[in-house]
Amino acid sequence: MASKKGNKVVIQLRNKETGSFYITTKNLKSENTAGKMKMRKYDPKTRKHEVFTEEKVSH
Repeated sequence: MASKKGNKVVIQLRNKETGSFYITTKNLKSENTAGKMKMRKYDPKTRKHEVFTEEKVSH
């Protein structure tokens, strides 16, 4: 059987201004996700699409 270890990591995408966040996974082996991830997502507090940047998930 194939091993399912170490491909993905759980990250948090957070908007610095409002504090809103999304929880998602990131593929570590992909070249497209190298470095910190930035995505434009909907922010319910401002009711607009804003830039969310990657942060570590605090458990």
